[in-house]
Amino acid sequence: MGDQGVRPTGRGSAETSLGAAGTSARATLGPGNYARMALAHATLTNNMDDHQLEPAAGSAAISWNAEQYANAHPNSTPAIDIHELRKEYNGVPAVDGLTISVPAGCFFGFLGPNGAGKTTTIRMLVGLAQPASGSISVLGMPMPEKAYEVRKQIGLVPDDSLLFDHLTGAEYLQFVARMYGLARPVAKERAAELLGLFELDRETGKLVGEYSKGMRKRVAMAAALIHRPKLFLMDEPFEGVDAVGARLMKDILLEQARRGNTVFLTSHVLEVVERLCDRMAIINRGKVVVEGTLDELRAQAQDGSGSLEEIFVRVVGAKPMPANLEWL
Repeated sequence: MGDQGVRPTGRGSAETSLGAAGTSARATLGPGNYARMALAHATLTNNMDDHQLEPAAGSAAISWNAEQYANAHPNSTPAIDIHELRKEYNGVPAVDGLTISVPAGCFFGFLGPNGAGKTTTIRMLVGLAQPASGSISVLGMPMPEKAYEVRKQIGLVPDDSLLFDHLTGAEYLQFVARMYGLARPVAKERAAELLGLFELDRETGKLVGEYSKGMRKRVAMAAALIHRPKLFLMDEPFEGVDAVGARLMKDILLEQARRGNTVFLTSHVLEVVERLCDRMAIINRGKVVVEGTLDELRAQAQDGSGSLEEIFVRVVGAKPMPANLEWL
């Protein structure tokens, strides 16, 4: 991807127009108007041409069903296809025969208790860890053979949010954009717009190392968006983020799924997963326990009307609280 391959698109350039419009809109509307902020992001990431997207009345969240996308694209390749994946650390299986398929355009919840193998799986999806056996296909490309091509189309928010602490937020986002091949003016413009969107533009001289945990998650999300990827790998993206930031991030991810991109989400906040995701898989000790829509999970767990949390507790075999702790 050379610089000449990245240029503003469409009449008047949606990317260009949002710079001034986004700043004035944020000042006028205030941070509480989540729907407008999500719509501003939609304008940033895609040329709107002759139509506008309107969020549902009274709600910023934009509903989307992956089945609709699958029906519209019957021959689409799965965004993620994992078969019999295995990975060990010091002889202990972290991922043990994992098999899942994530349809393109799906908002997919990847769930499990601590140590179940979720982060290890994501590390293998991006080529940071090598599997002992099994196969991985991401966006129709085999991993790790096509790791370079795959990484160009992935937006990642890692659990540990490893960032460059000695750069400002603007410098970090511009660096990431340039690494993905965006031209310097586009990188600078998008960085400024994303900093405004995530309300990180108030202290422009502040280093990333001085950011709070929530601010680090916000800038990591901005970096995941800046190159307009097709697949989002989100490892606990809402952890440490306040309600305002978390709501904005959810709206952005819902909008990306609505546009046919794929979101692969891990989170321990099961109420959020239940509300956002089309399909889910619960893993334990490196293996899939149940997978499917919420109704399919209920059928597999033999829990006809249970919440996702109730299904999760049942299938991973959580121990009841002991009754003999008299001092508690």
